[in-house]
Amino acid sequence: MALAELYTQYNRVWIPDNEEVWQSAEITKNYKAGDHFLHVQLEDGTELNYPVDPAALPPLRNPDILVGENDLTALSYLHEPAVLHNLKVRFVESKLIYTYSGIILVAINPYKQLPIYGDAIIHAYSGQNMGDMDPHIFAVAEEAYKQMARNNKNQSIVVSGESGAGKTVSARYTMRYFATVSKSSSNAHVEDKVLASNPITEAVGNAKTTRNDNSSRFGKYTEISFDQSYQIIGANMRTYLLEKSRVVFQSENERNYHIFYQLCASAMQPEFKHLKLGSAEEFNYTRMGGSTVIEGVDDRANMVETKKTFALLGLKGNFQMDVFKILAAILHLGNVEITAVGDERSSISLEDKHLNIFCELLDLNCEKMAQWLCHRKIITTSDTVIKPMTRAQAVNARDALAKKIYSHVFDFIVESINCALQFHGKQHTFIGVLDIYGFETFDVNSFEQFCINYANEKLQQQFNLHVFKLEQEEYMKEDIPWTLIDFYDNQPVIDLIEAKMGILELLDEECLLPHGTDENWLQKLYNNFVNKNVLFEKPRMSNTSFIIQHFADKVEYKCEGFLEKNRDTVHEVLTEILKESKFRLCANFFQDNPVSISPFSSTINIKSARPVLKSPNKQLRMTVGSKFRNSLSLLMVTLSATTPHYVRCIKPNDEKLPFEFDSKRVAQQLRACGVLETIRISAQSYPSRWTYIEFFSRYSILMSQQELSINDKKQICKIVLQRLIQDRNQYQFGRTKIFFRAGQVAYLEKLRSDKLRHACIMIQKSVRGWLQRKKFLHIKQAAIIIQQYFRGQRTVRQAITARTLKQTWAAIIIQKYCRGYLVRRVCQLIHVAAVTIQAYTRGFLARKKYQKVLKEHKAVILQKYARAWLARRRFQNIRRFVLNIQLSYRVQRLQKKIEEQSRENHGLLERLTNLASTHMNDMDTIQKLELDLGKLTAQKRTYEEKGKKFKEDSEQKILKLENQNKELQEQKETLEIKLQEKTDEMKEKMDDLMKQLFSEVQKEENQRMILEKNFQNQKQDYEKEIELLKGEIKILKEEKTQLQHQIQQEIVIQDGLKMEVGQLTKQARKIPELQKEIELLQTQKLDVEKQAQSQKRELREKMSEVTKQLLESYDFEHIRSRLSMEDLEHLNEDGELWFAYEGLKKATRVLESHFQSQKEIYEKEIEGLSFKVEHLSQDINHLQKLFREENDINDGIRLEVSRLTSENLVIPDLKQQVSELENKKSDLENRLHEQTVKLKDMSNRLHYELEGDRTQRRTNEEQNEIDTKERLKVTTQEIEGLRNGLLQDEIQDEVKSKIKQETTRLTVENMDLEEKLDMKDRIIKKLEDQIKTLTKTIEKTEAHVPTLSKEYIGMMEYKKEDEERIIQNLILDLKPRGVVVNTIPGLPAHILFMCVRYADYLNDADMLKSFMNVTIDGIKKVVKEHSEDFEMLSFWLSNTYYFLNCLKQYSGEEEFMKCNTPRQNKNCLKHFDLSEYRQILSDLAIRVYHQFIIVMENNIQPMIVPGMLEYESLQGISGLKPTGFRKRSSSIDDTDTYTMTSILQQLSYFYSTMRQNGLESELLKQAVKQLFFLIGAITLNSLFLRKDMCSCRKGMQIRCNISYLEEWLKDKNLQSSNAKETLEPLSQAAWLLQVKKITDDDAKEICERCTSLSTVQIVKILNSYTPIDDFEKRVTPSFVRKVQAMLNNREDLPQLMLDTKYLFQVTFPFTPSPHALEMIQVPSSFKLGFLTRV
Repeated sequence: MALAELYTQYNRVWIPDNEEVWQSAEITKNYKAGDHFLHVQLEDGTELNYPVDPAALPPLRNPDILVGENDLTALSYLHEPAVLHNLKVRFVESKLIYTYSGIILVAINPYKQLPIYGDAIIHAYSGQNMGDMDPHIFAVAEEAYKQMARNNKNQSIVVSGESGAGKTVSARYTMRYFATVSKSSSNAHVEDKVLASNPITEAVGNAKTTRNDNSSRFGKYTEISFDQSYQIIGANMRTYLLEKSRVVFQSENERNYHIFYQLCASAMQPEFKHLKLGSAEEFNYTRMGGSTVIEGVDDRANMVETKKTFALLGLKGNFQMDVFKILAAILHLGNVEITAVGDERSSISLEDKHLNIFCELLDLNCEKMAQWLCHRKIITTSDTVIKPMTRAQAVNARDALAKKIYSHVFDFIVESINCALQFHGKQHTFIGVLDIYGFETFDVNSFEQFCINYANEKLQQQFNLHVFKLEQEEYMKEDIPWTLIDFYDNQPVIDLIEAKMGILELLDEECLLPHGTDENWLQKLYNNFVNKNVLFEKPRMSNTSFIIQHFADKVEYKCEGFLEKNRDTVHEVLTEILKESKFRLCANFFQDNPVSISPFSSTINIKSARPVLKSPNKQLRMTVGSKFRNSLSLLMVTLSATTPHYVRCIKPNDEKLPFEFDSKRVAQQLRACGVLETIRISAQSYPSRWTYIEFFSRYSILMSQQELSINDKKQICKIVLQRLIQDRNQYQFGRTKIFFRAGQVAYLEKLRSDKLRHACIMIQKSVRGWLQRKKFLHIKQAAIIIQQYFRGQRTVRQAITARTLKQTWAAIIIQKYCRGYLVRRVCQLIHVAAVTIQAYTRGFLARKKYQKVLKEHKAVILQKYARAWLARRRFQNIRRFVLNIQLSYRVQRLQKKIEEQSRENHGLLERLTNLASTHMNDMDTIQKLELDLGKLTAQKRTYEEKGKKFKEDSEQKILKLENQNKELQEQKETLEIKLQEKTDEMKEKMDDLMKQLFSEVQKEENQRMILEKNFQNQKQDYEKEIELLKGEIKILKEEKTQLQHQIQQEIVIQDGLKMEVGQLTKQARKIPELQKEIELLQTQKLDVEKQAQSQKRELREKMSEVTKQLLESYDFEHIRSRLSMEDLEHLNEDGELWFAYEGLKKATRVLESHFQSQKEIYEKEIEGLSFKVEHLSQDINHLQKLFREENDINDGIRLEVSRLTSENLVIPDLKQQVSELENKKSDLENRLHEQTVKLKDMSNRLHYELEGDRTQRRTNEEQNEIDTKERLKVTTQEIEGLRNGLLQDEIQDEVKSKIKQETTRLTVENMDLEEKLDMKDRIIKKLEDQIKTLTKTIEKTEAHVPTLSKEYIGMMEYKKEDEERIIQNLILDLKPRGVVVNTIPGLPAHILFMCVRYADYLNDADMLKSFMNVTIDGIKKVVKEHSEDFEMLSFWLSNTYYFLNCLKQYSGEEEFMKCNTPRQNKNCLKHFDLSEYRQILSDLAIRVYHQFIIVMENNIQPMIVPGMLEYESLQGISGLKPTGFRKRSSSIDDTDTYTMTSILQQLSYFYSTMRQNGLESELLKQAVKQLFFLIGAITLNSLFLRKDMCSCRKGMQIRCNISYLEEWLKDKNLQSSNAKETLEPLSQAAWLLQVKKITDDDAKEICERCTSLSTVQIVKILNSYTPIDDFEKRVTPSFVRKVQAMLNNREDLPQLMLDTKYLFQVTFPFTPSPHALEMIQVPSSFKLGFLTRV
């Protein structure tokens, strides 16, 4: 559309203003093409008819939605007022000092300390793409660092601006950022040294000016070097154009360099007393400006800091003191009093105090210095003249000497810093930080401003080229045709300054002339450039100035002082005096370049005037201008070879007021620094660039339903744009973006706002109509009711008679009966219909339920086969994927080899070209030497002619002066001899040089030939290697075919597996039979319970008779003789004999308690006997089942034998226990005498039989091994017969009958029944779970039998040499996933403690100490090796915690024994106190916990910002507006898209893993609390740094995400973890974004509610609040100030960012282990078979 069409009512424009530069006005009447007036209304309400030119209408103002953008190029209308307004809104209202302008970062000096540079901010920007966060100097530094790491290309950051704009601080922050994010692992602290160079250079190169208290008076380029790991290894510094005149002169309210005031402030320190300094007011060089103190600056403290930084760089005390001596000497030199002697002479007293101190400090000759400061030596061809100087000339000479000395000191310090920052090794890449002055224009501009502006012209040219390069890359990337753009080319200005016969060359030429003056040079400029070069002008009212049209502005330069400043000379005699100084450092400053001196040269006394002439010539050839031009050219080469990044520092006002915006000053600087030029260039092309998704989400309201029905969003955008904007030249469609010309986005925003406004009007119309209708209907209803009552009352009054009352009553009665009849009839019909419907409905539901059950059954069958097929297909796909990955990896390796070879070839070619270039340079030097030789010969001729003239003059003088004649003849002869010697020496030297050059050229030719041969050989080798690679590729193809054959074979194998699956399904049909057997066992259980109830009514006999019958009923010798030695050993290993022994031991204890209390004895004896009977009967049932199935015959034999042999071990224990009972219970000896005698006899007999069996087993061991199989068969047959006999034998009935008799007499029914039911339930569960093997059944029944076994006392026996094996198998090689299944939590920790108990049991201190040390070292090692493995860290955190608790629980300390069982108390450590090891383990657990937290944080941290902030889960609510920001080429979003679901899934994974590894609940809660704190802190920090996220809708999204997290806590039952409280600051920030922010009540509510946010954070959110639509309002600055005033009483830290590295204090609560140590068993997967349970 035409631009004039946008000038409609309600739109706003910018009108020029004298004070504010631009003023906003609103159009009150539509503008028509051709009108010469624009009707506008100013912001103060003034109506104005503004005259306009139809060809140049006033610039339009951007919509409010675009105001405050992070990037100026994202504005729809790009012009100066839009830029100024956007910067002002951000700076004044939002308190944001950084703004992007394309590739430029505009930094406005706030003149106030802001909390946006802490380490937390650095970590927040680290790794982020440019544009994802708010503009910041750290974002530019991160972009440079990322591009360097990604592209392996050097980078540069160019920081420029006026004095006081903040260049030095910005450069310092970039260096600090690099030092923080690239910390090296070495102990050299290179980063600290690089940062330490800043305070030193600021002390010697910065000073207070009227514009800035810490103004850099020199340019600096710091090159920070990185290694291949992108860690800082060193740095190098280059300086430009030091302001030396400041040493001797300062304007009013300015100071000299800081270092002088630091020295004066420290003058009374002992180490500085020999410098004889005083206060700064005592020295001329420090008191000129009248301001020796800076408010808020402590010069003495700064001196301490300077010395510290010197020491940090390795520049120790001697170096520092030498520098301080020279600096103090300069101050004393400035106080040397020069008195005038007449009009043409001056003198210095030899008794001058400061002169003597100056000479003393520099070790100079005082008399010579006093003389030559006031005299000048003029050397001519014929004589040397000493000329006195006036006082003014002497003062100038003194000041020139001071400037020269300070210049040398400055260069020396910089060189020393570079030496300290040198590094050994190869530099991989570097980032250069250029801190250089911006474009300057003052009332009086001199040589310094000329050089500064010349440098800015060069930088601007390089900047323009870089901008166009980036633009072209963007257009090519998006496949948009590139069109040339008209821009200002400043090459003519640069040519005017530096070209041949340019300003600098004419200046150098004038400096070479002995009588050159500024006026002569200026006249040459007028003659060469006036009316010949449009960029050079002569002022109308001045003949001492000239004007140059720079890219930023016209600048008028005064020619006065140009030549003197360009020469920068010091009288030669003064330099000779300083050369003779015995102070080595001072003498070195003024030495010529080192030249090798012959040992015979000392005999020649050089006093001739001729050599003196060469020195000034050399000095004059290297002027300040030529030096600056060369260094600037080198800087441009360096910048061109790097990727530049630009920071433009802006000074908002000249009064240094915080957050005050002077539009005039800012506009002037924006023009000078090139920002507006960048804006102008962007506006000529397509400045606004939006992705298709952003355009669709923003302008979907402008799309029709037909357009939205298209699936392709890209196509929708194209169709809509073609409909809305008819001119195709106003936009372009790229591959991923839409490019708009200036103003088109504003036009689209206008259409969008019009559509929304129309929709709002429609909504308002409908709502207001509905409200009015509702009100009308309410009034109407009220009127009808009133009318009804009124009319009824009137009718009643008119017709109220007795007859009408009777008729009315009769009618009511009739109506009652009639209505009742009708209602009953309808009810009956409804009842019949309902019953019918119910019948059909229930039938239908029953059939439907049947069909559903049938379908579910069929679906299960289909799912089974489908899942099997999917699993097979998944396996095949995975295998194919692995093969493809292998092939692609090998191909990539080959490609990398080829690329490396091509790089090496390229390097060799570069070396050849370098050699050729050096050869050409050598030829040039030879030609130059030949020219020099010709000049020398010409000089020789002139000398000879002068000699002849001298002879003629001498002959004439002989007549007049006879005495002088002889002397002149002698001088003539000596001069001729010297001249001849000099010429001979020069010829010899030239011959030697020629020979050396020719020999070097020949050597280089030979080297070149050798390199060419080597290149050919290497080329052949590479071709051979390429052929070998081709062969390897063929081999890989063959391997691929082989793999395909293998896949076919695996398909055949899978078919076989299908057959096996069919067989397994057949075997699965046997499962119902097993279930029937289990049901039989349950019926047997019921029978046994009935028998037990009947047994209570029977009598019991004595225990001795029962044991006799049990012993007589089994032939133990016969069975034991038939068992093999292996079976007996296996029985002992499994602990079955000990199990039986302990059972009988319990029976004897029951006897003891019986004699004490008959009631308790009978209960316990019956319990033991009934358990034995049940155990025997169930074992027999097991044997029947196992023999029927013919499985595991050996295990059955072992079980039966263990049952029989267990009875043999009863007697010895009975003997021991009865003897103890006799000692304790003497009153019952008569009753126990017969039983003890019988028990003794039987125990002795069994004891002898067992010993005989053992001896027989040892002697027949070899025979048993040979006949094992036969004896096993015989044993099985005998046991089977025995089993059948037992089932039919009467012995079992007799035993049961005796037990019944005893139970009826001695038991209490309730207690016995409960204990027996519990015991039998446990046994049946074991039988159901352990059908397959009887050995497992015995082991697990042992674990459930509540017997205090003598064998298992909770120890693990090990040997000391097995410690390493224990640690290797139990700690280092243990995998968590194989341990946590079906095991108790902390099983490895319990096993380790059982080993500790064994060492304590042996009372072996060395063994215990060694085991504890290797255990702790093993845990440290496994944690270190798996420092990034979350599961391993979780597992060992849990085990370390359990190990620590075991050491506490069994320590024997009362506070830890409160919850122990009596048996656990008996297992306490007996001999050693391990409290020290508990402390070590506690520290280790804390370390593991911290690493565990770090791993969790690293895993979840990349998900937090995308999931919590960027992802939008609320449908129909978008919390973002598209910014159109153009990211850098490296700012590619290569991260995965995370959502809130990703965070919840990661939290669930952490939770499940911790629970699976048995982590204690309190520790788990602490870990979750730490994670929630991290989520809240990172989200809140990112919110502070992202202005685009601070909106009402984003607050709704954040609160929704917080509710998801709270729901997760509730689901996991973690509400008591206090994790919810850590999200309170984020929750309050989200509420603050949503709440109304207008009135005083709103401010008060904000202060009351936001208690978890600091004042700085609240103000930051309010300032950053960004409306998404035009209908939202910004937070006014007055409201922000109101809230800030209310919050002033708060005492909180002025800290913006939350510390994401903060860790809550971890506590390890003591939780005693409920697991008995004697019940713990070691799984075979632990591979700890060499350990023995004790």
